[in-house]
Amino acid sequence: MPQELQGCDFCKFVNYEDSDDFYLYELGRNKCEPLYSYEHLVKNRVILHFVTGGKGILRLNNKEYSVHEHQAFLIPDNTRAFYQADRDDPWSYIWFHIGGPKIPLILREAGLTGEHPIYTPTSCADIIEGLAMDILDNYTRQYYCVGTLYKICDYMIENSSDKEEPDIENSLLYVKNVISYIQLKYSEPVKIETIAFSLGLNRSYLTRLFKNATGYSLQEYLLTYRMKMAVKLLANSSLSVAQIASNVGYTDTFTFSKAFKRFYGKSPSDYRNVKINVSTGTITGS
Repeated sequence: MPQELQGCDFCKFVNYEDSDDFYLYELGRNKCEPLYSYEHLVKNRVILHFVTGGKGILRLNNKEYSVHEHQAFLIPDNTRAFYQADRDDPWSYIWFHIGGPKIPLILREAGLTGEHPIYTPTSCADIIEGLAMDILDNYTRQYYCVGTLYKICDYMIENSSDKEEPDIENSLLYVKNVISYIQLKYSEPVKIETIAFSLGLNRSYLTRLFKNATGYSLQEYLLTYRMKMAVKLLANSSLSVAQIASNVGYTDTFTFSKAFKRFYGKSPSDYRNVKINVSTGTITGS
């Protein structure tokens, strides 16, 4: 049975992070009482609400927005937001906590940013909302949920009334190419100068462009991606730590282990042992 929590009709915490660029952490729906309100400040993820009925207001960055049925609104990461249902026609909505390096790019393509947090589709609102409900109905299926979120984003981009201007779209294309390059070459020595040269851009310009679009520096994204790949290998292979270090682009095992512990708070061996103990049901002291 769906989990019932006070203040909402349905809420699940799923923590789906297997996708390389699109993570789903929480999902739910709410048919609000008149003047029901909520305040949020979340870090390292964003919240996307799809309003399926009624209306309300969103306060974000000292601005107030009116939001109605068939619109969506964004709560960016590290941003305090307040939203409230209308007194006479309170809204119903579906929400998703999402994250990942491509999320800012995807949302910007649809015209959704902290400065423009309201999404109004030119058409297909019923399809978008139907897909969102489909995720709620199938929340236990990780790949189905993430795949359906990609569909939602595609519909949002194709039917946005506030698409990015062409020059901004070109900038986002550079950023997408950088992400693709890193995901392809992460197991090799990766130099920022090489990436910039391959795109015909100045290094400092590319660095600034990438940071503004994703919230990551180029080195932070490369490290994050390498650590994510290392975790997959630790959990799903019998490779030694030295072999895994080499597979994710480190020539020195000590440097890899130090970076891994700084990132996850555990050494690679300790992380693997915890995963094995959890999967076998064995509990060990520390």
